[in-house]
Amino acid sequence: MLLLLQAAVPAAEAAVKGDIGKLQSFLQQLIDWGVNAGGNIIGAILIFIIGRFLISLIKKMTSKLLARRRVDPGIQSFVKSLVNILLTILLIIAVIGKLGVETTSFAALLASAGVAIGMALSGNLQNFAGGLIILLFRPYKVGDWIESQGVSGTVREIQIFHTILTTADNKVIYIPNGALSSGTVTNYSREDTRRVDWIIGVEYGENYDKVEETVRRIIAEDKRILTEPTAPFVALNALDASSVNVVIRAWVKSGDYWDVYFDMNKTIYSVFNKEGIGFPFPQLTVHQAKR
Repeated sequence: MLLLLQAAVPAAEAAVKGDIGKLQSFLQQLIDWGVNAGGNIIGAILIFIIGRFLISLIKKMTSKLLARRRVDPGIQSFVKSLVNILLTILLIIAVIGKLGVETTSFAALLASAGVAIGMALSGNLQNFAGGLIILLFRPYKVGDWIESQGVSGTVREIQIFHTILTTADNKVIYIPNGALSSGTVTNYSREDTRRVDWIIGVEYGENYDKVEETVRRIIAEDKRILTEPTAPFVALNALDASSVNVVIRAWVKSGDYWDVYFDMNKTIYSVFNKEGIGFPFPQLTVHQAKR
């Protein structure tokens, strides 16, 4: 029995020493991994910080270059947005590669995921293609007043996926480029001149020749009204239920459109009252039958 105990003690000591050796080896491997992982993490953080700085620097250089070459503001906003997205994707790939992830496998995974994401985000791909079409055919540019998709406003930016409008009451509207490139867009700023139309009602019994002469005198006194491409037009438009309607058509510069429109309304009202030309109001004549 004693001999068995004496033989078992060295075996147990050897087993304990083996376990301690394994534990030390594991701890050493863990320390080595931690050192390597810490170095990779610190390197990834440095790459991210430096990358963000470089992206910001490249964006500024791109903006200055486009401005120096006097590129259209719509193209400028589109290019800057595209450059920012592409450089950010490259930075993410670099950071992941520094962390030890195989970039080739990551690229393959990204490509396969891109197919699935592309199918899910087909609308955004259409918007991207729509943005390219807008920049190519230029139905509008930054600063134009347009109307589309039931809204209107001044074009502030043309981004990769959206066009940003600012309305007259200072609301910001994002319209998908896909809808703008395939839908109807009314551009009020494209041409230098626009035609202003008025329908003015006067009472039955008024002398039409006097009304027309008064209107033409008012038009002649407003220097903002143009004689090209056609001279101002005045005519009797309709014999309405309670009024004789006179139509007025005149050409003005696009920037003067609303000023001329509202000023002419005010002037016509004032001058007609001075000239004794009456404005109509709804009225009903009742005839009583005699018994």
